Amino acid sequence: MCTGRCSKCIGITLLPLAVCAIVSNILLYFPNGQVLQLSEITDLVWFFHGILGAGILVILPAFMMLGAGGAGCCANRCGMLLSVILSVLGFAGGAYCVVISLLGLIGGPLCDTGDGEYFYPFRNDTLEDNYLFNQTTWSICKQPENIILWNIVLFSILLIIGVIEAILCFIQVINGLTGFICGTCMRRRKTNISGM
Repeated sequence: MCTGRCSKCIGITLLPLAVCAIVSNILLYFPNGQVLQLSEITDLVWFFHGILGAGILVILPAFMMLGAGGAGCCANRCGMLLSVILSVLGFAGGAYCVVISLLGLIGGPLCDTGDGEYFYPFRNDTLEDNYLFNQTTWSICKQPENIILWNIVLFSILLIIGVIEAILCFIQVINGLTGFICGTCMRRRKTNISGM
């Protein structure tokens, strides 16, 4: 497969992943479909790891990959080099999303335990006592309803998306460097030579 076609395939794959990351991050602001006060939303959601990290920082290289792969067979060395630079940015965005999602999963949500005050009941748990492995502790959070499940599902989705995006952007760095260094494909060269 030519580096241009590979670039185009990666770009096409990254676009829906970035959109899903943005939507997942936005949903974290509305636990269980409820509109909360700003002070009642889990703090790690405000790091915009899905909107900025796995979203915007990945959409930029995705569009560049589509453009670099547009000619079919790595015909644009400058486009491939630019796609390498933007893919490093996309890798950083995916990695950022992974780190914040892991922290969100480990730390747990901000919730009301029944006394009207919002705090993080699981932040000081050890890994052995972590709420992720002990579903009976989930009943501690009374409001918002199902906040723990909401956070686990959405942070897990963002974690998976971030890992996939980081891997794809890393592959594109290698692919783009190959396209930049090697130039056009051998098949294309043979066609041009035989046409002379």
